[in-house]
Amino acid sequence: MTVKRVEVLAYAKINLMLDIIRRRTDGYHDLFMIMQSVGVADRVTVEREPGRKLRLTASMDDIPLDDKNIAWKAAALFFKTTGLRRPGLHIHLEKHIPHAAGLAGGSADGAAVLVALNRLMGTGLSTDQLCAMGVQIGADVPFCIVGGTCLAQGIGEVLSPLKPMPSCHIVLAKPDFGVNTGKAYGLFDTNGKTHNADQLGMLTAVQNRDLPAICGKLENVFEQFVEVPGRIEMKEVLRAAGAAGVCMSGSGPTLFGIFTDKAQALAAAQDLAPFAKDIAVTKPVRQGCKIVEVIEV
Repeated sequence: MTVKRVEVLAYAKINLMLDIIRRRTDGYHDLFMIMQSVGVADRVTVEREPGRKLRLTASMDDIPLDDKNIAWKAAALFFKTTGLRRPGLHIHLEKHIPHAAGLAGGSADGAAVLVALNRLMGTGLSTDQLCAMGVQIGADVPFCIVGGTCLAQGIGEVLSPLKPMPSCHIVLAKPDFGVNTGKAYGLFDTNGKTHNADQLGMLTAVQNRDLPAICGKLENVFEQFVEVPGRIEMKEVLRAAGAAGVCMSGSGPTLFGIFTDKAQALAAAQDLAPFAKDIAVTKPVRQGCKIVEVIEV
């Protein structure tokens, strides 16, 4: 039997904590991040087709469909690394994670392509081997392969699994614009940060699975120098609706609020409509990629 098609759910992430330690000599930045997978997911399909071409399609108009897309890069790297001859492939991205949102939508797609190709081609690569490939195309890709709750260090590729986040409801709200991650790091290089996040306090809260303490320690140093219009108002809406904690994810502009009550989370989502284009109510999940369909012929 030959695997013809693989479908993978590629989950978004949020940062419960994001602290920039320093700029490295290679231009990258050493980070301290507590990363959490959430239930908003792209559906990535990788399917064999006649010929030898690689074809990429997507349900969203404003993303590249060539070698500028991380999903394309993932496929190219997979065959370069394994030395396998590439068959004709069609990769389709059914997008649900907003673009340029600080939710690792592109990285999640790249991770899903690596996971799908590992199954499609029968290579049996380990998670560590897939992560070693993934970091070559994006610092968040290894986490998007592993998923769950992790401490991420280095440029994001040094992962230490943590205890699962307690059950809760998470409201995601992305205003109608994107933030360029490279420019956001440039602002750090120019301005620095005013204070450090409480890394030990957050680690302790996560390992104790203490949701109130986690919510009290949420911090993203990008908020110190990345300007997101409407951020203050959106945070006020989330808190007024009952959010136990509010923070920005990644380099922005998406904000998230953590709720213990689903009705409050749903009400907050409605109240955010004047401020945000993409709004979702979701929950923590314990994996980064999930194979949901395999078709063999």
